[in-house]
Amino acid sequence: MHTGSVRCLNAAGFHQMTYREWGSADNDRVLVCVHGLARNSRDFDDLALALSRDYRVVCPDIVGRGSSDWLPSGQPYGIPQYMSDMTMLLARLNVDQVDWVGTSMGGIIGMCMAALPNSPIKHLVLNDIGGFVSADSLQRISGYLGDKRFTSLADAEDYMRTTYVALRNITDEQWRHLAKHGTRQLESGEFALHYDPVIAETTSENSHQDVDLWPVWGALQIPQLLIWGEASDVLEEQTVRRMQENDKLDLYSLPEIEHAPSLMEPDQIHFIQNWLREHRNK
Repeated sequence: MHTGSVRCLNAAGFHQMTYREWGSADNDRVLVCVHGLARNSRDFDDLALALSRDYRVVCPDIVGRGSSDWLPSGQPYGIPQYMSDMTMLLARLNVDQVDWVGTSMGGIIGMCMAALPNSPIKHLVLNDIGGFVSADSLQRISGYLGDKRFTSLADAEDYMRTTYVALRNITDEQWRHLAKHGTRQLESGEFALHYDPVIAETTSENSHQDVDLWPVWGALQIPQLLIWGEASDVLEEQTVRRMQENDKLDLYSLPEIEHAPSLMEPDQIHFIQNWLREHRNK
C-alpha cells in the first residue's frame, strides 16, 4: 500500500486529501473506493488488497475524515465539495476512466459524478445506497455521530461494535483494525472518532427532510451493482424494487444485514470481484 495526497480547493483556500493506493501504478484499470459518512479509506483495506490483482485501487479519505485535512471554519461539508475533490484526485492519477465502489455517502458521490455528461466512471458499485434516503434514517445516523471520547482503543472498539451492527460478522482482527484507524489520539491521551465533529452538526441540521436522488440515479447509463442489506433503513425495499426497473442494474442481496454491509467479508469481496471481472468489457 502506498499513501499519497492531493491539494484540493475550497472557497477559503486549499486543503490536502490523503489517499491509499494498491496495486501497480502502471495498471490502466483503476478502481476508486469511497467510504461512508463517518468512515475512512482504511475500511477498504481487505477489498483493495483482493482487487489489486486486477486494478490499481485508490481509496481516499474524504475531506474531514481520516488523514485528510478538515475544512476551514465556515466552509460547508457536502457533495459539491466532495465531487470537486474527487475530480482533483482523478486528475492527479492521470486517468481517463475509472470504476467506482461507494459505500453510502461514497455511493452518492459516485452517482452524482456518473450522472454527469462525459463522466469518467464506467462501472458503479453502490453499497446500500440508492435513489431515495428517508429523513428517519438520516436522524438515526445523526444520533450516533458527534465529538465522542474514549479512554482506550478497546472502548472505541466496543462503541463501534455496538453502533455498526451490520459488521457483526467480521473478525476480531478486523474490528481492531477499524478501531485503530477510525480514531485519533488527543493530547489528553483520550481517543476521538477520526472525523471533524462539524460533520455531525451538518448531518443533524440536514436530517429532517428526505433525500430524493431519483433524478440523479435516473440519469445513469452505465452498468451498476447494487449491494443491499435487506434489513437496511437507508436502502428500503421499495427503493430497491424501483431501481430494479433499470436493466443495467444487478442486485446482490444480503439477508438480515443492516446499513451498511462491511465489504470486508470474503463472500462480499468475491462477489464484487467477480462482477467487475464479468463486466470488464461491457
